[in-house]
Amino acid sequence: MASALVRGARRFPPAMWGRGFAKVAAGDDIMAAAPGVALQKARSWDEGVSSNFSTTPLKDLFQGKKVVIFGLPGAYTGVCSAQHVPSYQKNIDKFKAKGINSVICVAVNDPYTMNAWAEKLQAKDAIEFYGDFDGKFHKSLELDIDLSAALLGPRSHRWSAYVEDGKIKALNVEKAPSEFKVSGAEVILDQI
Repeated sequence: MASALVRGARRFPPAMWGRGFAKVAAGDDIMAAAPGVALQKARSWDEGVSSNFSTTPLKDLFQGKKVVIFGLPGAYTGVCSAQHVPSYQKNIDKFKAKGINSVICVAVNDPYTMNAWAEKLQAKDAIEFYGDFDGKFHKSLELDIDLSAALLGPRSHRWSAYVEDGKIKALNVEKAPSEFKVSGAEVILDQI
């Protein structure tokens, strides 16, 4: 699977899978970069029905808060499940000690898949999971990628950011979705 992701990513010119291709950078306002975009908090179907399938505006996630957010290609995928989420889960106390209000995982998945995955990883108590069901959030930030070569379709690059009151203080984007070098918890902890 990892080699398929790399092959799929390399179908694009190097500038598209290296750092520096995202629309946003350190100093930008993440809410302004994705106007009108909302995410869906991970939840069961019954919770979705009882909340009238509510969404969460970005200002509710970032305004007046210190947030670490990381995006990944998808729930239940290899590197995402084995390395990316666990790196944040095992460092949650270090984030809290640095005054981080929330650690958020977001992927181009529905909120029900994100919920089941978070429960399987036993990470829901430490990390907030959100679905970007139609990919608008990642498209707005130009952090989207077509992973059809790996049978995933439109997805997210693997990335992380430290955001303070909506302003991006640090942004890390992997060169390929199968890589896990700059988007893990240890890197972003050093940037806070």
